[in-house]
Amino acid sequence: MKTLRKILCAALAATCVIGMTFATSCGKSADFKVGICQLVRHDALDAATEGFKFALEAELKKEGKTVEFDEQNAQGDTVMCGQIVTSFVTGKVDLIMANATPALQSAVAGTQTIPILGTSVTNYEDALFHKLTNGATGYNVSGTSDLADLEGQANMLLDLLPNVKKVGILYCSAEANSQYQADELKKHFAAKNVVAEDVKFSDSNDLQSVCNSAVGKYDAIFVPTDNTAAANGEIIDGVFRSKKIPVFAGEEGICKKCGFATLAISYRRLGEQTGVMAAKILLGNAKVGEMPIEIDTKQEKKYSKARCEELGITIPENAGYIEI
Repeated sequence: MKTLRKILCAALAATCVIGMTFATSCGKSADFKVGICQLVRHDALDAATEGFKFALEAELKKEGKTVEFDEQNAQGDTVMCGQIVTSFVTGKVDLIMANATPALQSAVAGTQTIPILGTSVTNYEDALFHKLTNGATGYNVSGTSDLADLEGQANMLLDLLPNVKKVGILYCSAEANSQYQADELKKHFAAKNVVAEDVKFSDSNDLQSVCNSAVGKYDAIFVPTDNTAAANGEIIDGVFRSKKIPVFAGEEGICKKCGFATLAISYRRLGEQTGVMAAKILLGNAKVGEMPIEIDTKQEKKYSKARCEELGITIPENAGYIEI
């Protein structure tokens, strides 16, 4: 009986520790409660969430404060994003971190009082249907943008593939951020006398058929920072890799799954920026509506050695490329 009690006590203690990960001890509530709504699981969004939690906890610890996270994943469902936000509002969280545009839009629709920080959002004006003033929203929303150097990405693709004349831009038609990137990329490619066309899919169900229909039409495929593509990169790889069609990726997570190269920011670092912003808000050192949207200015050239070798693509030496 004593042994059984010891086992039960140990199990209870472990459960308590797990349930209060960011509290100082079992039974003691944290100083702040933060809700995290992440649209879907894939490398980029996961890295942003982890960076956010790490930086926020570290910043609060400097002031002797603790934070408890209510982290939920919407599994790619925008309706579930709304339900998650409702649970945060009901639970009276002190701040909401919305990871990806649909999560941000749901948070904005769900509360006008709780501070909201977005991350992994490309264009806040398009996402919020709201003009920024000096980079800030003026209400309970701010955050970080994952907008990459689109002109630099287009130039990098053409530097590595100088004979390309026609590029297909593959993205989900339901993602406003991807549409924005595609429109901008077409301008940059046109300036280089390269034709770029939309290759749209509606969701993961028709992704493979859309990829198959693009085979033979384009010299290369460009996949921007698109959440649906990121979550289903293996499908893209399965179609284009066998046909030896090069895929340039808008971010590292997509590149790992299906691309030969990318010019990308660090989503981990972007999440950390968001965490620092959150700490300033929670500690009363900044007002969310007055905080300009931040970006990560450091971008890195990365490549897949295996795919480059398969495609016969030579990566220039001493040009700062990093193998992934």
